Amino acid sequence: MTCDTSNPPPPTLARAIRATLLEAHPRTKVMATRKLVREWRQGHLAPIFDVAMPDTPGRPAHPELLPPRDMPKRRKAGSERGRIALWHSLAHIEFVAIDLALDMAGRFGSEMSPEFIDDFLGVAADEALHFALIERHLATMGSHYGALPAHGGLWDAASETRHDVAARLAVVPMVLEARGLDVTPGTRDRVKALGDARGAVILQRILDDEIRHVRYGATHFDAEAKRRNAPPAILWKTLVSRHFHGVVKPPFNDSARSAAGLSREFYAALV
Repeated sequence: MTCDTSNPPPPTLARAIRATLLEAHPRTKVMATRKLVREWRQGHLAPIFDVAMPDTPGRPAHPELLPPRDMPKRRKAGSERGRIALWHSLAHIEFVAIDLALDMAGRFGSEMSPEFIDDFLGVAADEALHFALIERHLATMGSHYGALPAHGGLWDAASETRHDVAARLAVVPMVLEARGLDVTPGTRDRVKALGDARGAVILQRILDDEIRHVRYGATHFDAEAKRRNAPPAILWKTLVSRHFHGVVKPPFNDSARSAAGLSREFYAALV
């Protein structure tokens, strides 16, 4: 008896996500993420979660990852070195954000809705684009991602919340990405004032996308809270207090947060 191998089953989504997470080279990870999302949208990946996600994603040899206390002080923003340091830190944030979005879909997709998978794979594609835009912008300054040390604690939120989708949603999109809504407009305006029009356009694109990302987080968190019979704002505050080891602090961009579905009822009491 022979087996018909003319139509092998499609690769699973979980295996494709895991392979992309383990990719260490930044540009290869960007391309692999885009390919993964394209194949998912075209129906070429089976919605099967048959492998676990890695505890730690692939990382390139550079940048050197340092604890926050050991990071060099940021140079004056208007200097060339200051500009490079700013854009390098932004590149690192977006690079880690690719992994955070992929891990969200791969780790929790089996227990969540199809819309959850679609949304966070879309976030991963956005973050890959953001990283590529910033890396190209760094190149115009004669630099590249990996030229400077980077914050080594950005993956900690994923490790802390790896066993609870509600905690992951509460901390990653609804705290970390929401913080981007607060600080990105000021960074964009400072960059523009220094004559970097292209950089300001990149930051505006990132801000627009992050409003949508936070909205995805808030929407799926609300649905998960209702599934658990818990008031969303109270559950959010409980999970953030338990799993987020930073400080939720003003000033807040209330209009952007509201557009993302994150009302002051959630975050004001934590200040």
